[in-house]
Amino acid sequence: MSGSRKFNNKSNLISKNLVKYRRKNGLSQRVLCQKLDLIGLPLFRSDLYCIEHDKRSVKDFELLAFSKVLGVPIEALYENVSIFDDSNI
Repeated sequence: MSGSRKFNNKSNLISKNLVKYRRKNGLSQRVLCQKLDLIGLPLFRSDLYCIEHDKRSVKDFELLAFSKVLGVPIEALYENVSIFDDSNI
């Protein structure tokens, strides 16, 4: 069996918004990882890179931690995201 499951060739739906809000908060990947570690979520910079580049899925507790550290509601991480490829409908 191969790696993680994907939906419409996506590993996660929040990658672009995660980058957007991280940058909006003026945080580097390293600093975001440090802030996550402070609230109890140790996350390697390489893991964050993979999430931001849609190469790794996001666990529910990671989503909650991103929301908390970035100061945005979870829904904001999903804004302007479509899970469906309209060409298949």
